[in-house]
Amino acid sequence: MLPIAATLKKHIVFIINPISGGKHKANFPKLANEQLDKQCFLPVYRFTDAPGHGSQLAAEALADGADIVVAVGGDGTINEVGSVMEGSGKIMGIVPCGSGNGLARALKIPMSRQKAVNRLNTMQAYAIDSGVLNGKKFFNMAGMGFDARISARFAKGEKRGLGGYITNTLAEIKKYQPENYILNVDGLNVERRAFMLSIANSSQYGNNAHVSPTATVKDGLLDVCIIKPFPLYEFPAMVTRMFTKTADKSRYVEIIKGKDIKISRQSEGPVHVDGEPYIMGTEINVQVKPASLLVIS
Repeated sequence: MLPIAATLKKHIVFIINPISGGKHKANFPKLANEQLDKQCFLPVYRFTDAPGHGSQLAAEALADGADIVVAVGGDGTINEVGSVMEGSGKIMGIVPCGSGNGLARALKIPMSRQKAVNRLNTMQAYAIDSGVLNGKKFFNMAGMGFDARISARFAKGEKRGLGGYITNTLAEIKKYQPENYILNVDGLNVERRAFMLSIANSSQYGNNAHVSPTATVKDGLLDVCIIKPFPLYEFPAMVTRMFTKTADKSRYVEIIKGKDIKISRQSEGPVHVDGEPYIMGTEINVQVKPASLLVIS
């Protein structure tokens, strides 16, 4: 825990994704001004207008001497801001306004905007781990296989929120084919055929769907979650396990914890990094960066 000295007003910059989670945020500055302790903060509000703009605004905020930079959005917005804040020694805040809000839920940040802004007044920052996948930073979850396919579909679709994930999942699951992977986790070599591979920094994708219930952002490890092929009739049971934090008890789930992960697959294809889709090649390298991002939570 790192208390922030409150002897001077802190320059706090809010970076707001106006469309994340399908939630309008034009009134967010007014809401935040009502909740912030004006004796502690001098707030500035900036809205993103395109993918990647959050990183640009975060870099500008740091260059201008901001003490705290707050991501107002979902895991994608958090990723853009966090990728700049990570390793800077500066403090990041989160106001969850996304579709799944996986990292915010893992950090027990309130889902209410008012309560999340009010949490910033505590000015208590904690160091959390981050990950790097082929040079792309992530803070909640990365992966490949079925969930990467869904992330790619979701990014192109118009329907947001949990309903959007469900719609895309049902459209894809009957036709998706598992893939073969060769993994090296801290020197341990395994070969698996998998429905998907999730690299978990926190325990959940979002919406309280926990793929790796024992994962934590503060242990200096990443959880490699191997979801093995399963019969379609088991899908409801797999979903139930995620929402009851028992996915690790399934015979179709194998979890290996580690710091340095190498993955080889048969062909290039989609991956996701905090839900944002990319196309990458056959070789995937993942490392953990312990206690590398300071977050108010």
